[in-house]
Amino acid sequence: MSGMYMLLGTLVALGVLVTIHEYGHFWVARRCGVKVLRFSIGFGTPLIRWHDRHGTEFVIALIPLGGYVKMLDEREGAIAPEQYNQSFNRKTVGQRIAIVAAGPIANFALAFILFWLLAMLGSQHVKPVIGDVVAGSLAQRAGLHSGQEILSVDGQSVNGWADVNLQLIQRVGESGTIQLTAQSAGQAWADSYSITLDKWLHGAQEPNPIYEIGIEPWRPQVAAVVGHLDASGPAQHAGLQLNDTVVAIDQQPVADWQQVVQYVQARPNTTVVLSVERAGQVSDIPVMLTAQGEGAQQRGYLGMGVNGGQWPEDMLRDVRFGPLDAVLSGAQRTWTMSVLTLSSLKKMLFGELSVKNLSGPISIAKVAGASAESGLRSFLNFMAYLSISLGVLNLLPIPVLDGGHLLFYLVELVRGRPLSERIQGYGMQIGIALVLCVMLLAVFNDLARL
Repeated sequence: MSGMYMLLGTLVALGVLVTIHEYGHFWVARRCGVKVLRFSIGFGTPLIRWHDRHGTEFVIALIPLGGYVKMLDEREGAIAPEQYNQSFNRKTVGQRIAIVAAGPIANFALAFILFWLLAMLGSQHVKPVIGDVVAGSLAQRAGLHSGQEILSVDGQSVNGWADVNLQLIQRVGESGTIQLTAQSAGQAWADSYSITLDKWLHGAQEPNPIYEIGIEPWRPQVAAVVGHLDASGPAQHAGLQLNDTVVAIDQQPVADWQQVVQYVQARPNTTVVLSVERAGQVSDIPVMLTAQGEGAQQRGYLGMGVNGGQWPEDMLRDVRFGPLDAVLSGAQRTWTMSVLTLSSLKKMLFGELSVKNLSGPISIAKVAGASAESGLRSFLNFMAYLSISLGVLNLLPIPVLDGGHLLFYLVELVRGRPLSERIQGYGMQIGIALVLCVMLLAVFNDLARL
């Protein structure tokens, strides 16, 4: 991945999302009659600044990791009596709630608009046809078999494997049943299946729900010719080169690439011998596999890939919505991802999902670069997901975040008077400590992934 894509993707994504968030606060504050002193995108040394006719200073600052809207407020300094009606702290509780909530709401609105636009642009999905079912897996015990196309998961229709994964990942760490409907080739009706869960993937790190449930998606046969190498991966370290052809692994003949994938994933932290054809000569190359994941979810990692094969037309599905239908699709997608984000945070808090799934700025930058390099649709999709994450995180009832301020104002609404400055100060200190701890954990996870 190009470093330029990573830099530009991160700057554009964060710049747009922070601007939209802060503009939500700014717009509602102005409508409530609050004087806005500064609208800043970024922190630190101002790079560009200007003033509008209302006297608001607009700033683009050096460190693009957030922003803020500074409003006239008596708690931050004395103000002239004629400006009392423009002070934030003198507005009604309802107005203050509206101003604070407007930032996260703006992020949800942006996500909805992006999902609406993506629904109209359309996308191509690989039909969720089962290639194989792992022996003894949850899927096999439920009765699923090769060749079936999955039509719905927990009552939600699915168009491709991404939809299947989205529905399954919502059940990670849970007990109960997953309800699937699937249709066999040439069959006019669909069959229903129940998959029983018992703390499924509890505490898993980077879970792969489709793989863990025992389903291997159907793929076209692809020759095991090396097309990509991880510069720091086991294959590169062992001496494999681009265009090498793997003809056998541990003396077992290789018919296609998927056979190598399955064999490797089942053997983390072991040595395998690849028989490789290069320039007409076959040689054996031992490779010490590494591991991805933890515990029972560990999978072997080889660090190489192949160039994709050609998908048959009948295995692809184009999905596109008109402007009105796209509204419902965008709203559903926004709601689903918001609930999933909040649910994932809850599961991490209670240990149902590993905190190692928490990502920080390094991971965000890598995904921003990869999505920007993949094309406009991929980048817009990433921005929508990130905007939802920003909205949900800011609504958490932690002092220093928007949700913490909302909590204080709701208490004031119920009590008829605000909490004391002393209690709010303690709350802010606790909030700052919590946010710093989470940030440090996220950065630590990023570094561990590197």
